[in-house]
Amino acid sequence: MTNNPRIDGGDAVVSALNAAGADYVFCSSGSEWAPVWEALARRHRDGEPAPRYLDLTHETVAVGMATGYGLVERRPQGVLLHAAPGLLQGSMAVHGALLAGVPMVVASSESTTYGDAPGHDPGGQWYRNLSIVGGPHGIAQPFTKWSTEAAGVHTLPTMITRAAELAWRAPAGPAYLNIPLEILLEEWDGREAKPVVLPGSTHSSPEEVDPVAQLIREAANPVIVTETAGREAGGFEALVAFAEAWNIPVVEPDSAVCGNFPRTHPLHAGSDIGPWMDSADLILLVNCRAPFYPPSRRPAKARIVVIDEVPQRPHVVYQVLFADAYLEGNVANTLRQLTKRAKDLDDRAVEVRLAAQEERHAAEQSAIAAAETKAAEAKGIDPVLVAATLRRLLHGQDAIVVDETITHSRVVKRHVQTADPDSYFYVQGGLGQGIAVALGVKLAAKERPVVLTIGDGAFTYNPVIPSYDASNAYELPLLIVVFNNRVYKSMNLNHRRFYPDGAAAETGEWLGTDLHRLPRLADFAEPFGMHTETVDTSEALAPALERALKAVAEGTTAVVDVLVTR
Repeated sequence: MTNNPRIDGGDAVVSALNAAGADYVFCSSGSEWAPVWEALARRHRDGEPAPRYLDLTHETVAVGMATGYGLVERRPQGVLLHAAPGLLQGSMAVHGALLAGVPMVVASSESTTYGDAPGHDPGGQWYRNLSIVGGPHGIAQPFTKWSTEAAGVHTLPTMITRAAELAWRAPAGPAYLNIPLEILLEEWDGREAKPVVLPGSTHSSPEEVDPVAQLIREAANPVIVTETAGREAGGFEALVAFAEAWNIPVVEPDSAVCGNFPRTHPLHAGSDIGPWMDSADLILLVNCRAPFYPPSRRPAKARIVVIDEVPQRPHVVYQVLFADAYLEGNVANTLRQLTKRAKDLDDRAVEVRLAAQEERHAAEQSAIAAAETKAAEAKGIDPVLVAATLRRLLHGQDAIVVDETITHSRVVKRHVQTADPDSYFYVQGGLGQGIAVALGVKLAAKERPVVLTIGDGAFTYNPVIPSYDASNAYELPLLIVVFNNRVYKSMNLNHRRFYPDGAAAETGEWLGTDLHRLPRLADFAEPFGMHTETVDTSEALAPALERALKAVAEGTTAVVDVLVTR
């Protein structure tokens, strides 16, 4: 006899996430999600549609994978965490998703009856350990785009729809929903939510775009500065076309969080805005949330145009743009509008700035080549050699690089030199998410090699065992390259910067920095049957990375722990 129990809030959740277009539910299991598990089991039994459920063993892995997947797919997915403790455990990664602009619907639970009401007993753990004053939606508010509680089972599906729609719209980010266990267990009448459709787009009007085009036309020495143009759908390609049409150099500052412009392009002007602060007469900030540091460092003479769908980021505590004009709305569309207006240029002014940019570009390429020659000749393994070797081995493979280095982030960007859309992402927020984010990227781009570059300090912050479990369980092979200098270098540099002649400098007692005591980092992958290498000579580097890439191509995650010299 077939068991057909009543449907409840668990089925409402699955139905709503299905209507929201979620491909996956990323879950770090909690006891409140039994109704969802039952709904999924019923749907699987009956052949009904449902998002694929990923059973993950750490909250950071669940949220981080949703972040990585969203970086590529740009659509909201579902994330289920456990009560307030699970939300707190995953909060760093949720905040990272907010900074990265990745839409997702995050949910966890609480109890509202504590066993003192008729019906299902939620369990004493809610009364003793799991609840928090004000509810988990209260603690989620500062690090999410929107946070509230679902008040009843009959509004639950449309509440999830609302969360997905809010998460997807600019500025995209995580929305949080507290769904009490009693609501999940309540009988549901089956009124499903309407499917979520693509957000509408807003555009700057011709009356707004024309004056900016005139400013560009009149500028002798304009420059584009961007941090996240490549995060927008079509933004990478639109920025290339815009820069080429107007012949304007593009700076990607160190704060860039994704690939926005080909680093091999003649108009790529490096990562330092400093040389432009006194010389530029027009600065175009394209999806650039915080271009100047310190914030009060104002350009000497440049007019500033901000091109951004939401220039005033509501989650940024302090933001200074010095804008003279704003072009708000879909960034790719705005750039395409400006590209069409690239007419009647001053040929002499264009010739002068292109000559200057050609000189800059040639100097940068020479400096890169010199640095790589020096690294190749150095004793031991210089970080530059690691990045340059990766560039050579990844050439033509359509690879994606996810970066969670700190000390070596500039080296990775400068020498790996990604050149395609969605080919580089920098992990946002606190350290410890990189493996999960890379797994999520791989989930969205299974046909492309995914490489995680990570420092040894960042590696130790990651939930390594749950991440490796997810890699094996869901067949998501990565190449993980550890830049291992056996020290928290950034912490040591700050100590030296603040106290150059302090007691630590005198005695050599540098606290909070030493990582020599750690075992070989690659060894943690061995119980999972992964390919592991530890490399400490330059001659062994390229062969080790080649073997690792071969293992990844064959379906096995590979971890190469590279003992670098600095």
